[in-house]
Amino acid sequence: MKELTIGLKGHAETVVTEQNTAAAMGSGLLPVFATPAMLALMENAAASSVQPYLDEGQGSVGTRLEVSHLAATPIGLPVRAESELIAVDRRKLRFAVRAWGGEELIGEGEHERFVIDNQRFLEKALAKKR
Repeated sequence: MKELTIGLKGHAETVVTEQNTAAAMGSGLLPVFATPAMLALMENAAASSVQPYLDEGQGSVGTRLEVSHLAATPIGLPVRAESELIAVDRRKLRFAVRAWGGEELIGEGEHERFVIDNQRFLEKALAKKR
């Protein structure tokens, strides 16, 4: 793993569609951007920001999210998430994350990820099926 620098930023974007609404994802009844979709977008921003710095065969997995969903976003509006690496403790990475629906801040919080060896991680997970 190459050295990760505090302040490293990432982003991810989507548009609110029927498929990523609270009604479609089962997290509510209304046709607005779902909290699980916002969390996934935040994780994507963080994960994609560090992936270029990881060695071949390494990845990162999300282990904690502490996020407030502040406002509803209707179908058709763009949503963007941004992450900023704020702490590195060996394999443990901590990010500040934010999301905007259009120009409105709709979510913010912190996200934690761990750098893993993909093959070992997958083998351990698959061993649970035996």
